[in-house]
Amino acid sequence: MKYTQGKYLILDKKSIAREIYSFTISCPEVAEIATAGQFVHIRTGNFTLRRPVSICGIDRKNGTLRIVFEVRGAGTEEISCLNKGDLIDMLAPLGHGFTINQDFKKVILIGGGIGTPPMLSLAGIYGEKATVITGFRNAGAVILQEDFRKTGAEVILCTDDGSTGIHGFVTQPFSEIVGSADAVYACGPMPMLKNIAGICNENNVFCEISLEERMACGIGACLGCACRTVRNDEEYFAHVCKDGPVFNAKEVIF
Repeated sequence: MKYTQGKYLILDKKSIAREIYSFTISCPEVAEIATAGQFVHIRTGNFTLRRPVSICGIDRKNGTLRIVFEVRGAGTEEISCLNKGDLIDMLAPLGHGFTINQDFKKVILIGGGIGTPPMLSLAGIYGEKATVITGFRNAGAVILQEDFRKTGAEVILCTDDGSTGIHGFVTQPFSEIVGSADAVYACGPMPMLKNIAGICNENNVFCEISLEERMACGIGACLGCACRTVRNDEEYFAHVCKDGPVFNAKEVIF
């Protein structure tokens, strides 16, 4: 796993929803080797452990990464206080990303809540071949819809309370179109991923999922992010940070 540690310039900061922020970061050496599905591990001044944040966008031409994250505790709150012109301390890029196959004619990208940002890089790769299904609690939590449309992908929005888009979970529209897909990629809450994996298994559709887990080192040196998987018909404790965060859905024991 090739990665680097450095302090990188924040070129842009935006608040895109309540307690959700978007940073554009100048890091040419990272952008050059990063792939969709990987993450960055961010250090903040008052905390020993870094915070993992998924990569939302990769711009190799301009040498930048985009990250989108939600404030979930004191660590991410401190990161959110950084501003344009500040330096951000990152280990990056980390983890195993999504499998890209340009021979796929139709892919479905599914994001639940703050699991939506990793799907944007994939949408940029697959463009009009992609259908993006995103789910949020309510209209106030919705993010990145226009960004997805700019890639040329079809965009389907769901909300739990029906305040915008389809009233219900992402599995509803997904189950109606899964049969036309060559591949499915998903990131979000574990119950959502379990349901997506089950639907794909029933329809014999290739599926990769990105798992969220608390991390300490971020590079596979500790056991803080172990998850149960199956390999060669045997149970295996994998590291989400190193073996993932992206796994073949058939390998994950929910």
